[in-house]
Amino acid sequence: HSRRILSSKVELGQSTMMNADMDAVEAENQVELEEKTRLINQVLELQHTLEDLSARVDAVKEENLKLKSENQVLGQYIENLMSASSVFQTTDTKSKRK
Repeated sequence: HSRRILSSKVELGQSTMMNADMDAVEAENQVELEEKTRLINQVLELQHTLEDLSARVDAVKEENLKLKSENQVLGQYIENLMSASSVFQTTDTKSKRK
């Protein structure tokens, strides 16, 4: 009878240890799941940030092309004004000295 009681106590102790081990594994799995969830959310946030930055780069490129075009038009306009104005005409210094 005492062997049976001793055996039951050993089994109970082993069962308690197994439950504790299972609880530890479950807690570890929960921590891993939370970490994975946090990382997934971080990746998604970074993807949205990248999309926003890409859209901003595209908008800046488009604005840059527009400004380059406007600068070319203004440059040509200024060049035309300068060539039409007598103030900016080159003078032939040899002919004036003669």
